Amino acid sequence: MFVTVEGIEGCGKSTLLAGLRERLRDRGREIIVTREPGGTSVGDAVRKIFLEPGLAPVPLAEVLLINAARAQHVVELITPALARGALVLCDRFVDSTLAYQGYGRGIDLDLLRRLCGIATQGLEPDLTLVLDVPVAVSRERVRARHPHPDRMEAEDEAFHVRVRDGFLQLARGSARYRVLDGTRPPEELVAAALEAIGAAVG
Repeated sequence: MFVTVEGIEGCGKSTLLAGLRERLRDRGREIIVTREPGGTSVGDAVRKIFLEPGLAPVPLAEVLLINAARAQHVVELITPALARGALVLCDRFVDSTLAYQGYGRGIDLDLLRRLCGIATQGLEPDLTLVLDVPVAVSRERVRARHPHPDRMEAEDEAFHVRVRDGFLQLARGSARYRVLDGTRPPEELVAAALEAIGAAVG
């Protein structure tokens, strides 16, 4: 099973994934927790470029960078893990590209879907958990967590409003999404996520 976790900066993805790994690890199934960009040596190298505050790639370059890392991620890590029956939990996937570079940067969504489809070879999540928080909460959490924000965290509030709206628009379009309130206590979020995973396995 392939589960992705999405949302704007500071929405609680890392905390949720850590909680899920803790709760699921004793159930006798291999659990893989990974992230984008990242998950492989190539992906980690791209991540450094992608988030470097001193760089300013144009939006299309962002898309190509992230999809280069994604192509490696899918072939090297995700597909083999799924083939051997693992539960793969991924921090960001195609929906982040649609939300950040599509809704946030204004790149055509159909073009993005085509490019992402090439990188993923058609792989789609079985379930996508969208952690939703107000942008004001996101900004406050990011400031508290990082004195020196990365390139995406440093974008202005209007950008993050568009990205949040993008995630919510995407979530309205398919039954594979489950929107969770990212302001809830971590233990409640983990319980809600486990319920959604159980229903998807159903």
